[in-house]
Amino acid sequence: MKTASLLTFLLASATFCTAQQAKVNIQQDQKINSLLAHYKSVNETSSHYRIQVGFGTDQQAQALKTNIDKDYPTLPATIDFEYPSYRVRLGKFKTKLEGERTLMDVRKKYPEAMLLKPKKTTK
Repeated sequence: MKTASLLTFLLASATFCTAQQAKVNIQQDQKINSLLAHYKSVNETSSHYRIQVGFGTDQQAQALKTNIDKDYPTLPATIDFEYPSYRVRLGKFKTKLEGERTLMDVRKKYPEAMLLKPKKTTK
């Protein structure tokens, strides 16, 4: 008897239950979009100091980048192609002083490293 009444109650309540539906409307100031656009344009056009650790063929650059990633995991390392070779570059420093401080540490392991300010930075 109890199970029959419980089953009846559950079936009756299931017919009245419906899933909730909601519509989210986000309202934001239009200045946010203009600020984001300005931020993107500044980052694309500004150049940063980078440490060039080495260069060579694609395979040499890949091997060097693997070693760099192990030695300096907190700094972004990239491979840039500039005819006729691939260049492995480390970090993105806004000031020359920041770059030189890191360069002193990098040169202990990679003595051929040098600080550059490329005309166009990679993303």
